[in-house]
Order: sequence, then structure tokens, then C-alpha cells
Amino acid sequence: MSLLRIRKPTTRKGKQVLLNREPKLLENAKNTLILEGRKCSGDIKAALKDLYNLKKPLAKRLSRSNEITPFEDEIPLQQLAEKNECSMFMFGSTSKKRPNNLILGRLYEKELLDMVELGLVKYRGLQDFKNEKITENVKPCLVFNGPKWTQSDEIRRLKCLLIDAFHRETVESLRLQGMEHVLSFTLTEDMTLLMRSYKILLKKSGQKTPRIELMEIGPACDFVIRRTKIASQDLYKLARKRPKQLKTLKKKNLSTDVFGNKHGQVHLGKQNIHKIQTRKVKALKKVMEERKAEKLNGNEADSAEEE
Repeated sequence: MSLLRIRKPTTRKGKQVLLNREPKLLENAKNTLILEGRKCSGDIKAALKDLYNLKKPLAKRLSRSNEITPFEDEIPLQQLAEKNECSMFMFGSTSKKRPNNLILGRLYEKELLDMVELGLVKYRGLQDFKNEKITENVKPCLVFNGPKWTQSDEIRRLKCLLIDAFHRETVESLRLQGMEHVLSFTLTEDMTLLMRSYKILLKKSGQKTPRIELMEIGPACDFVIRRTKIASQDLYKLARKRPKQLKTLKKKNLSTDVFGNKHGQVHLGKQNIHKIQTRKVKALKKVMEERKAEKLNGNEADSAEEE
């Protein structure tokens, strides 16, 4: 239950803000709230700063420390996310029991849906790579390596959570020169999550298609999976439900052959071909002699019936 008070808008801008918060058929890109706990190590602070630079402008970073423990009480975090109009969060903290802690989570209907706790083992920031960086507000290509991503429900939710965290606006077409950034996530045999960031370089290949090279630009993070808190299957299915207007209806009586050609089957009812109008073309119209002959035949038929 939300504890924030809803005020009635008095200005045009306020009405537009509330209208933008209402549910839509095509939702806006998700904003991420980045914040720190009461105690936070230097590596986690630097990692949160680098993640904020990768997420801009779809991210909001809070500078103050927050006395929040998400796995014990998530209500303060939900309130902060609702106040800042964010549906995702990245929370960094450190303690003696769990050093260098990073929590990724997302909300549904202003309540917690999924949350995963990661431990930062090894870190190299953007400043450690002395090379050219990518431009701001670039949609990254997400790559998931390793067969472990389908091992369990928690790992599948983690993959979905990472996709939501770095997903931007949905695009229908791509331009090759506009693809600059790659985010790679690798899950090793010992369940260590390796996050790497690369810049795409287009080199000359002597052909129409350029040769692609990857240059690591950072950040480079090694995580271990600690705790997870995922939603039930019913709630997760409800959160993924799509409106009826966006569902693609299957067209009946359509088939595609091996060459990609579409074949359709049309069913027609019984037709009386004698009542079909075929004389709309001027060249097919009846001449005067044909009309007189039909009229004469009709009169003869009527007289025969009377006799």
C-alpha cells in the first residue's frame, strides 16, 4: 500500500505529469533509481557511478546515504522509487558479513517484484581504461554467454532483470553506424557473473560489410550471486501479461511454402450466377434489339402461362 498522498493537479504541466504516469499500451522506457546504503565501499560507489553513466538519462542517482535494508524491509525503497518515478533500482552497501554488496531489483504496480543480491569480487572502472568511450544515450547490444542462463528460475529471472536494467526504447530498425556499445554477461561454471563493456569498431574489410572489432572500455565487474527474492509464478505471469490490443491474431487459412510465398484459401457460399451483374462495362451493355427480343420472349411466356 502506497503511503504517498495524491494531490489534484492545478496546472497544465501537473496534469501532463499525471497523465504520463497512467498505464499505456506501449510503456515508456524504465527509469532506474541508483542509491547507496548507510555504509558503502569505494568500489561500490565507483561501480554505481559507472552504471549511472551507462544508464543516463534513464537513471536518477541519490547522493545521500539511506538507512535501508531491502531484504528485511523493502517499503522505504518502494517509496523512494515511487517518489522519483522509477520502476527499477540499484542499491549499493557494504557490511562485515556482505562486503561490496550490489542489489538489483524491479517493481510492479509500485511493489517489489524481483530482487537479486550480487557481491562485487573484482572491479575495474571506466577510468582504468585509457581509451575512447562511447557517446551518451546509446542503446547497447546485450550478449549473454554460457549455458548456465537456463539452469534455474533464479538465473532466468536474473537474466530478465539485467535485460530490463539496460534496455532502452524499443526500435524497429537499426543503423550499422549507430551500434557502438556491447554489454557482455558471462556465467562461468562456478556461477560467477562476468560483466564486460566493449566499444564496437567498424574497420575496412575490402567488402561492403565492414570488419567488426571489440575494444574493452569498462567497467569490468566480477560478481558472485548471493541472495535472491523473486516473485511467484502467478504474479510474474500477471506482470508479463500483454494487452489484447497488442496481441497478434493468427490469420486463418494462410500457409507459407518452402520458398516463402504465402498461400490463402478462400471459402465462398453458393452463388447464383444468373443474378450476377456483368453488364456494367459499356461494351457489354445490351443493345436495343436484345432488349426487344427479351421483352418479346417474356410476353410470350406470360401468355402461355395464362392459356
